[in-house]
Formats: sequence, structure tokens, C-alpha cells
Amino acid sequence: MTDTTTATANIGVVGLAVMGSNLARNLASREGNTVAIYNRSYGRTQELLDEHPEAGFVASKTVEDFAASLSKPRTALIMVKAGAGTDAVIDQLVSVFEPGDIIIDGGNALFTDTIRREKAVRETGINFVGAGISGGEEGALLGPSIMPGGSAEAWETIGPILKSIAAVAEGEPCVTHVGTDGAGHFVKMIHNGIEYADMQLIAEAYDLIRHGTGKTPAEIADIFAEWNSGELESYLIEITSEVLRQTDAKTGKPLVDVILDQAGAKGTGAWTVQTALDLGIPVSGIAEAVFARSLSSKPEQRAAASGLPGPKPTPVADTDAFVEDVRLALYASKIIAYSQGFDEIVAGAAEYNWDIHKGDIAKIWRGGCIIRAQFLNRITEAYAADPGLVALVTAPYFTDAVARAQDSWRRVVAAAAASGIPSPAFSSSLAYYDGLRSKRLPAALVQGQRDFFGAHNYQRVDLPGTFHTLWSGDRTEIDASDAH
Repeated sequence: MTDTTTATANIGVVGLAVMGSNLARNLASREGNTVAIYNRSYGRTQELLDEHPEAGFVASKTVEDFAASLSKPRTALIMVKAGAGTDAVIDQLVSVFEPGDIIIDGGNALFTDTIRREKAVRETGINFVGAGISGGEEGALLGPSIMPGGSAEAWETIGPILKSIAAVAEGEPCVTHVGTDGAGHFVKMIHNGIEYADMQLIAEAYDLIRHGTGKTPAEIADIFAEWNSGELESYLIEITSEVLRQTDAKTGKPLVDVILDQAGAKGTGAWTVQTALDLGIPVSGIAEAVFARSLSSKPEQRAAASGLPGPKPTPVADTDAFVEDVRLALYASKIIAYSQGFDEIVAGAAEYNWDIHKGDIAKIWRGGCIIRAQFLNRITEAYAADPGLVALVTAPYFTDAVARAQDSWRRVVAAAAASGIPSPAFSSSLAYYDGLRSKRLPAALVQGQRDFFGAHNYQRVDLPGTFHTLWSGDRTEIDASDAH
């Protein structure tokens, strides 16, 4: 380390692309923070210094000087591309940090990578924290929702710093200590999975209204703006109205008609679904949202299939009634998406021994993050009333909401199918709801089939134990409880 460097900064940021730069600026704007900055390419560091001299950044050209500029326990927030780049920066910091210092990974890392990294770094005596940060570029600058994992010791130091920059909802900072090792990145992953479902449901609502009523995007923008003043109030509903109202300067057409209908993805939605499969948790609404993006990005297949037979959308008789049905169907499907997401949080907490407080998670999603919504208060209240809630949709508020919406929900799904309008998230959410409330599912037949071709055995409703039918013999049933 450079002896001449004075340890004046209480927090450092490594990686000065847009998110890192905005977080550094956010940190520097809060009273009590002095921010050290370091980037692999010093040119970007100099740009940030030149653009924002008011921030009072402490800049370093080497990682050794960066470490020396931080007061102890040294705390560094790294904002670099997930994967090998993250590992390289961690290795650099470990080489110049000391036991008790703290490394925070604020990128979108896969939570199992965070578990691995935390274990390796912990062996050096240095604290490693995986922190989910939501809110995009604007949130990073003005106040994101932050989901840190890591040790209780690290939280004592970083808690006040993170609270200083987090969004505030109803007087509370949108940050909480989620749990140990990978818990923070796990919860951020689920947040993103729910975000996928929410966006797909909104897109399906738009598509249904446009095909079903013939309304223009600008007219549908007015509908979404009205929805945003009620129980659907949320950031995503708000920006949907703005997007639909936008006119393309070049063509004069609605911008939504000029944008290529192929949706991109960065992986967190797929991680949510893959992890849910490993945990045995159905997240069908999220999965269909991920698959819808995948289908949209297969132009050759879609072009080849465009001539396949099917019905054509026909205008509905009562436009106002249909729009209200879509609104209620959207709300009911949204409830299912969140219920499934929180099911996965519960299962992940059990699998990885995390003490995650579901109500606190809903609280910190109320501001700063992409899925921020009025709706989240109802989730917090549900878990406050019953911390052991077996499924969010069974909480009284949500049960009542779905009861009020379900006739509309069924009409919308039926109308979509009859008109050939794809509504995978609406449809799968309703199917999940009906499966969840069914007293008896056809899984009994599946078990019979599995026993027939693979001798996988089954259980009975009237007797304890495990059984097998001799399908290729005399078809008598035998007790297979002790079979291996």
C-alpha cells in the first residue's frame, strides 16, 4: 500500500459504469459519507471526477491506493459484470484488505455463486456481502431498494451506509438485512422473477384490450393511467401508460408499434424458474413470462407458423365491461405471481437455512425497485397477521380479492382462447389457482402410470404405507413399504 494515501473514505465503489457511478454519486450526496472510487480503466475514474467535482470523490489509480484511502473496517461496493469479472475484483480486494474488512457485491450475481464466494472470502477473515440492488439507473442515483445478505457483523457497519442511500417508503428505508451468505442475491432473483411475471401480465392486458376493443395505444394509455389511481397502482402500470402514449418522431406512429416485438432477458428470470424446479415450487406465472420472452425471440419459427389455422380476434360487445374484466384478471393474476414468488422465498430459506422475514421483504420492495406498488403493503400486513402463512393467496385480503375477480378472470381467459389471443401468464395463473384449490388432483392417475411402467409405487388414501400393483402379473396389490 502507498504510505502517503490518507484513509479518509468510509465507503468505496469499484466499477464505474452507469450503475456504479450513480451509486457512488448517491453515496457522496448523503451526509457523513466520503466515497473512494476505483475503476480498472482510470479514464472512466477521471471522467467521473471531471463531471462531478461536487461529490468530493477520493480517486485511486491502483487497488493498493484504493484500499489505503478507506478507513477501517474498509468497505468496498463492487459493481462489475457478474461472473469472472466479479471473481477477479474480489481476488484483487482480498489481496489488499485485512480481516474485518467488508466486500459488497452489488451486481446481479447468481446466489449460489455468492454462497461460494462468501465461504471462500470468510476463510480470510474478510466479510463478503451479496447485495441485491433494484431500481435501475435512476434508482441507483436517487434511492434503490437494497437486499443485502452476509454476516450480522458486516451489517452493523454497512447498515447505516445503505440506509443512507436507499429509497424511502412511508418513512422507512427500503433496505433490510435479508439473511446470511447468498440470501440477498436470492431474494433479488425472486424480485426479478416476479418482475418478469408482472410485465408479461401487463403486456397481455394491453394486447387483450387492443384486440378485443380496437382501442389505440393512446386510448389504452388512458386506461392504464386510470388503473394507476386504484388498487393496481404501481411503477410498472405508471410507465406502461407513458410507453403507450409515446409517438415515434420518425413515423408518427405509436412507438409501441415501431418497437420490434422480441423481448430481451438477462437471466435472472430463468434463474428463478430453474431454482424453483430444484426446490419443487411451482412458479408457473413466472415461467410463462420467461417462456413468452423466449417465444418472442424466435422470429423464424413465428414466421413459419404464421399461417397456421386459428380464430381471429373479434371485437367485444361491451367495451367497458371487458376492460373492467381485464383489470380484475390482471389483479388476480398478479396476486398469484407474488404468491408463487413468496413460496419460493420460503422454500429457499428452508433449504439454505436463512431466516428471511417475508413481511420485511415486501416492505423494502415498496420503494426504489421496479415492482414497487401499493399492493406490497397488503403483503406486509398478511405476513404480520400470520407469519406462518402457508400461501399468500390464502390470506383473507387476497382471498377476498380473488373471489371478487375470479368471474372476470375466467371470462378473460375464455375470451382469449376463443379469439386466439395468447395469454400464457393469465391462463397459467388461473390454472394454478384452480389446481391449488382442488380437493383432488389427477396426480393419482399419474402415480398409477408411474407404478405401471416403472414400479415407482404409490400411497393410498385409506391405508398407511407404500404399495405396488403387479401390473405384468396377476395385478394384485402388494405392500412395498420395506422395498428398496
